[in-house]
Amino acid sequence: MKSLKKLYEEKYKLLLIIPIALLLLSIIQVGVQYSTTGDFVSKGVSLKGGSTITINQEFTDPEITSLEQSLETNFPLAEISIRELSSAGSMIGISIDSDAQDTEEINALSSTVEELTGVSSEDFSIEVMGSSLGESFFQQTKWVLLIAFLLMGVVVFAYFRSIVPALAIILAAVSDLFVTLAIFNLTGSKLGTSGIAAFLMLIGYSVDTNILLSTRLLKKKDGTVIERAYGALSTGLTMTATTLAVLTIAFVLVESEVVKQIMLILLIGLAVDMIMTWIQNMSILRIYLERKKQK
Repeated sequence: MKSLKKLYEEKYKLLLIIPIALLLLSIIQVGVQYSTTGDFVSKGVSLKGGSTITINQEFTDPEITSLEQSLETNFPLAEISIRELSSAGSMIGISIDSDAQDTEEINALSSTVEELTGVSSEDFSIEVMGSSLGESFFQQTKWVLLIAFLLMGVVVFAYFRSIVPALAIILAAVSDLFVTLAIFNLTGSKLGTSGIAAFLMLIGYSVDTNILLSTRLLKKKDGTVIERAYGALSTGLTMTATTLAVLTIAFVLVESEVVKQIMLILLIGLAVDMIMTWIQNMSILRIYLERKKQK
């Protein structure tokens, strides 16, 4: 414990290697994802467009696995996945997501599902999401993120009256997004509209913890820099630990796939934020204060 404390206090410049390496690896992962798939993240039906067949009937796990394998065999070029639908902990049906959008493709898929499950097409619902709608939402989200970062930078700069803390907070938020996105890609999950909301929430949390740190170090004058840093660290880690505990419980207990994706992204993001705030931003601010003192 003492050795870790000594490392954190004295080798903080060396510790910057950790967040920098994570950010670089994440940029590489996202770049590879984009070069191989054309998108920097795997999109779900709600973003990419496609169709969803909902069957309100109970199925066993072997039946669901067999159905998914049969559909992949019958439609080898299509992207098909099956999700369980639950209520109060009990299965109430399944949802079959696919990238099929043409009427012929949807009819062929519907007929095959009817044949494999024995459920009449009149007893399940089909919802079609156009690719243009999902793409429009995705493009608007990019602009929202860009505007959010610009406004965030303006507000932080106006508050601290210095470019370094403002850039450090923006860098921490950008790092959170990139590293979280890269890890999310590695899980093999597909991003839906709910996931977009989770990333926007993550920006807010990242800014919150980083402003807490910056305010303690730059605005308060009592105690040494490291003492103020530990004060911010204690408060910040308590906030993060309680939030992670709640998110973990929700992820385990909640059955909704939409909510699970939000919880997953936030769990990854908050874990990443601890590194970006308490190592990356902390080190940058300490270096900044040291140079400012020397002048």
